[in-house]
Amino acid sequence: MVAFAMATGVSVGRAVRAQEPPAVTLADALRRATKLDPNYVQALGQLDNAEWSRRAARLAFVIPSISAEMDLTKYSAEFFNLGTGQPQSSAVTGTLAATYEVFRLRKFTNLSASKAELEGAQASELEQRFRTAFLVESDYYGVLASQALDRVAAERLRRAAEQLTVGRARVVSGAAVQTDSLQLVLEATRARIDRTRAEAALRVARLQLGRRIGEAGPVAAAEPDSVPPIDLPVTLASAVSEALSQGPQYRAARANERRAEALLRGQRGEYLPSVVLSGANQTFDSKFFPTGKNISSVTLSVILPIWTLGQREIAVTQARVNRDVSRAIRADLERGALRDIAEAYEVYHTARVTVDLSALALAAATENFRVQEARYRSGATTIIELLDAQISLTQAQADVVQANYATRLALAGLEVILGRRLFPNKDAP
Repeated sequence: MVAFAMATGVSVGRAVRAQEPPAVTLADALRRATKLDPNYVQALGQLDNAEWSRRAARLAFVIPSISAEMDLTKYSAEFFNLGTGQPQSSAVTGTLAATYEVFRLRKFTNLSASKAELEGAQASELEQRFRTAFLVESDYYGVLASQALDRVAAERLRRAAEQLTVGRARVVSGAAVQTDSLQLVLEATRARIDRTRAEAALRVARLQLGRRIGEAGPVAAAEPDSVPPIDLPVTLASAVSEALSQGPQYRAARANERRAEALLRGQRGEYLPSVVLSGANQTFDSKFFPTGKNISSVTLSVILPIWTLGQREIAVTQARVNRDVSRAIRADLERGALRDIAEAYEVYHTARVTVDLSALALAAATENFRVQEARYRSGATTIIELLDAQISLTQAQADVVQANYATRLALAGLEVILGRRLFPNKDAP
């Protein structure tokens, strides 16, 4: 038993002396992680694509489509070359053509669709930014909780080693029976097992945080300076109203519906005629670059598609289905807004209440353990009551740790829905 107590003490000392990995603050972790999260990188790419779609839709009203072409043709027999005016077996033609759609309904609907697409991409980028931040905060608080739980396990192991020494002395002196030592050996063994598990969980949590911020090895989390406020700065009703009007996922859903509606109008507009103005300048010769003959042309075309083998009708049907799906998604999100926000709101308040109650439970467990330990040393209580008090103290310490970081994570979850920081002075930028 004495050797076991010494082994536990050596284990604690070795863990304390272990070199700690580099620590990062929450703000630094968020800054580094946003550049690495694949979903956020994808959201940025979609935003860039939407911006270019918007530019292209605007430029279609100002700039015609322009193309340049030059080709060399070799014939098996000589023919009259329009560029040189002589019989030749080769001809070079250069063409510069421009086409401008004077009227086509799809030009206008594409402009509306690109605007809605850009608004949706901006909202999606904001939503993904907060979702990425939520994942970072989850890993960050996971490391903080694991660090605290590791300290709780170490404290339990230290108490178990001390009690084992005291219990052994009481058994030798005849003040306690042999089973007291056996009970304390069992508690010390369990404490060592819990400490080993806590250390393993801490190593994994630090590796996950390192992966999240781009480090090859484990990363520790610096203790935050601020404490989450008890009261939220918004009521449940105002949070629901704000989410429906400014929440990124609701904005993106409405934008997607508007885009689908505009694309449907554009497909239906294919039943109307379109007016196209085109011009071309062609040069002919027998060599590069052709300079022999120059011919220019201007064409005004009115195009009315009558039957396209059903392709136009299929496109209209597909666009209508996409519109209906987007409308259903938007309506479902709005119907569930009250439920989703109420859940996030209540999770935060429940976590805050749990913090206060856990602190009271920890104070009671600490005092109970102190009394039971003093009574056991004086022989006024049994080893079972002492061990029950120690287990209650360890559980109360772990509950406080979990409640503290559950509050911060619940706040981050509510911020994802609202799309803004509720407390700008929080550690997160």
